[in-house]
Amino acid sequence: MIEPGQLLMLVSPDQKKYFVSADPEGTLNTHDGTLSIGTAMQEGFGARISTHKDKKYLVLKPGLYDFIKSIKRSTQILYPKEIGYIAVKLGIGPGRRIIEAGSGSGSLTTALAWFAGETGRVFTYERREDFYNLCARNLERCGLQSRVEQNLHDIEQGFLHQNSDALFLDVRTPSPCLKHIPEAVIPGSPVGFLLPTTNQVQELLYGLEAGPFGETEVMEILIRRYKPVPDRFRPEDRMVAHTGFLVFTRCISD
Repeated sequence: MIEPGQLLMLVSPDQKKYFVSADPEGTLNTHDGTLSIGTAMQEGFGARISTHKDKKYLVLKPGLYDFIKSIKRSTQILYPKEIGYIAVKLGIGPGRRIIEAGSGSGSLTTALAWFAGETGRVFTYERREDFYNLCARNLERCGLQSRVEQNLHDIEQGFLHQNSDALFLDVRTPSPCLKHIPEAVIPGSPVGFLLPTTNQVQELLYGLEAGPFGETEVMEILIRRYKPVPDRFRPEDRMVAHTGFLVFTRCISD
């Protein structure tokens, strides 16, 4: 039995996903017909329930991967292949305080809030109001808005928070912001960046060399999927290759 207020993911026969809050009196109207949320709650996670047109929908408890892959976007988002490494590299976990900029559509914000838990806090910065509002909607959709403090603010003017455990920048020109980082994080804290082109990475590296930073590394993460068919097991015809360069460093106290 699913408790009221829990978030459900209902998956259609053609793999379309719907996220709904558990409401015994609620319904979901789809192109396959109407679903009873009360029936989904009674049957529980892992069950299949029918619409009034007898189309079977799978009832699942959504995970972080589901949220990120189905996020409503108007910007390029970070994908799970980068997010997983970022979370490990920055040491994201319960109770951690993390600064992020820019928010964009909120895929990384969602992941950071997920990993930080109820005792952690994510401070996300965005200078464009349309992206700020989109990120807010996506966080609310995932039920993670209480773990995030959004800031409509240009970080070239400095950060509004101090003593954070980690910091990640996904902005076009991070170099002008480097001077503000030591005031925003605990000395020795990990710092990360995402950049799309080599010349931007080079400019950032020059800035890091001139500042209180050390243990710098640059990478890209590729992923190659295989067809899960035993008698025709081979790579997929397409792969998600380069989506951006990741740069990691530490903010070292002078």
